[in-house]
Amino acid sequence: MSTIKEIEKAIANLKPDEMARFRAWFEEFDAATWDSQMEEDARSGKLDRVAEKEINQFKKGNFKSL
Repeated sequence: MSTIKEIEKAIANLKPDEMARFRAWFEEFDAATWDSQMEEDARSGKLDRVAEKEINQFKKGNFKSL
C-alpha cells in the first residue's frame, strides 16, 4: 500500500492531461463519499436535532426568502 508521501509524489508527477483526469475522478469520488456520509448521518439520526431546530425557527418566521 502507498503512503501519503508516495501518493503526493505520484500526483505531482502527473502530466497535465492525467492531472485533469485525476481531478475529475477525485471530484466525483469526494462527492460520492460526502453523499454517503450525509445519508448515513441522516439514517442514524445525527441530523435530527439540527433539522428540528431549523424547522422550529422556520415556524417562528425566522427565515429569509430566496
